[in-house]
Amino acid sequence: MTTLKGPGIFLAQFLGDEAPFNSLESICKWSKGLGFAGVQIPTWDARCIDLQKAAESKTYADELKGKINELGLEITELSTHLQGQLVAVHPAYDVLFDGFAPEQYHNNPKARTEWAVQQLKWAAKASQNLGLNAHATFSGALLWQTVYPWPQRPAGLVETGFTELANRWLPILNAFDECGVDLCYEIHPGEDLHDGVSYEMFLEKVNNHARACLLYDPSHFILQCLNYLEYIDNYHERIRMFHVKDAEFNPTGKQGVYGGYQSWINRAGRFRSLGDGQVDFKSVFSKLAQYDFKGWAVMEWECCLKHPVDGATEGAKFIKDHIIHVTEKAFDDFASAGADENLNRLVLGLQ
Repeated sequence: MTTLKGPGIFLAQFLGDEAPFNSLESICKWSKGLGFAGVQIPTWDARCIDLQKAAESKTYADELKGKINELGLEITELSTHLQGQLVAVHPAYDVLFDGFAPEQYHNNPKARTEWAVQQLKWAAKASQNLGLNAHATFSGALLWQTVYPWPQRPAGLVETGFTELANRWLPILNAFDECGVDLCYEIHPGEDLHDGVSYEMFLEKVNNHARACLLYDPSHFILQCLNYLEYIDNYHERIRMFHVKDAEFNPTGKQGVYGGYQSWINRAGRFRSLGDGQVDFKSVFSKLAQYDFKGWAVMEWECCLKHPVDGATEGAKFIKDHIIHVTEKAFDDFASAGADENLNRLVLGLQ
């Protein structure tokens, strides 16, 4: 077994226009001061990284890594959540998702997709240059608007959608394979890969590609009423990343999973700061240790109530307290009679 690395923090939700959140150096110093050991970097924010340069220049990547190491931190992984979303977008969402891409690609879905694919390929090489072995992203979605089958889905629609999704991702997965990096899809409502079944459908279409791995975030499963502990049992061999994020689901006589078009604070299902929700993190950390998860425990803050600084301050300690320093021996070793084939045969009555 392996002791999880951490605590890490995903910087995306903390970056802003005011110090200490307005530059990579200052936000890293702030993170270190709270007790974090690693930072997960959003590649769409130029204050953190020049993704193309990190892909094309090992010198730049080494300098970036060295700068963060000098501040007492490690880079846990890179993230292309926004770019990954744009690999597959149904036209119904074109206007909303244009904001995830540079302005020159707005109102041009084909060019926007090409830009996103290139971003992912750069992310693969940048991860390799930084010495990272896992990367976070979203799958995008062609079918999400049909998730509740009314009107009735035409026969073969889901098959066609997943075939197309796989065709778009296979060249990207191959690029990650060439770089020796696992591509970890965050299984998430709004994506075509939103639960175990949809992930398996995709995995089949990409021929069980070795790099089509998972980012585990139990908060999204609380909101779907999915068994997030059994999920680890089912997919632990593919889980390469871990977002430590809490959530709660409190259905009423007026609303349930779909939320009634309410804001996050008024939904039955909502994200919370660590320890304030319903995720059984003691069991989550235990299962990941049991299955020899070798990655980072990275806090992602998306609470609808608590201030982000308070969430981060409490989150660093929360993760530290939940990481299990795994044992290197069995509790009953003291009573061992040692390894002896003759003894074994004697105990079995074979001699």
